[in-house]
Amino acid sequence: MTAFTTSADGTRIAYDVRGEGPPVILVAGAMQFRAFDPVTSAMAGLLSARGFTVINFDRRGRGESARAPSFTLLNTLEDLHALTEVAGGPVTLVGNSSGGAISLAAAAAGLPVSAMVLFEVPLGVEGGADGKQNLDGLRERIAGTSPDATVEYFMKDMPTEWLEGARNSPGWPVMTAMGPSLEADFEALAWTQSAPRTELWKSITVPTLALVGEQTLPIMPPAADSIAAHLLHARRESIPAANHSWEPEVMAARIAAFLSE
Repeated sequence: MTAFTTSADGTRIAYDVRGEGPPVILVAGAMQFRAFDPVTSAMAGLLSARGFTVINFDRRGRGESARAPSFTLLNTLEDLHALTEVAGGPVTLVGNSSGGAISLAAAAAGLPVSAMVLFEVPLGVEGGADGKQNLDGLRERIAGTSPDATVEYFMKDMPTEWLEGARNSPGWPVMTAMGPSLEADFEALAWTQSAPRTELWKSITVPTLALVGEQTLPIMPPAADSIAAHLLHARRESIPAANHSWEPEVMAARIAAFLSE
């Protein structure tokens, strides 16, 4: 059943809670919210059955969460802070794709994070300028008049068939409606290039597992290696997964095993 909490700027954030045990918050990537992402919802149920309290929420401007006056990374971190208060203590963040960059930013900002599991965070090269360029370009399109152009720009570096499949799917209008909320995704990725990562992430001391699929895009293994190299207590592993997606049973089992170590 959907519940609601209120973020610092008054935006209402929708979430559901399953299970009882150590709290886990699922941090969605670019094109995800509960009703549009049955894979993550299925995984939430499987993970909760393994003895965890799992909070799955709709990021602002998506699903049942309210549209908001702004969609910055800071806004999203404030939303996460409100959810940690719902959880009642330190939480594990499970960040999917760009949600992993948001999770890193949350931990670096001092939110009460006890562990992280990050799946295929598409980090650019350390110190690169592409993240800032992508953010600037996205903001220009969000300010424009074409919702299609915003999502097309966001997906410009993904495989061409992914964009074509999305554009020709019934879900395209849902994706274009999420356009403004993509600002936090690109802002989080730009943040990871804003300073040397050893400096940027020096306050992150929680156990972290950086996961990549056994079949994945070329950017993903070096990105996971960078996370493992620049966080004090992090390691990188591969799991059976392909096409920037995972099976609910596989992911639930790996998260549960990591958190029980």
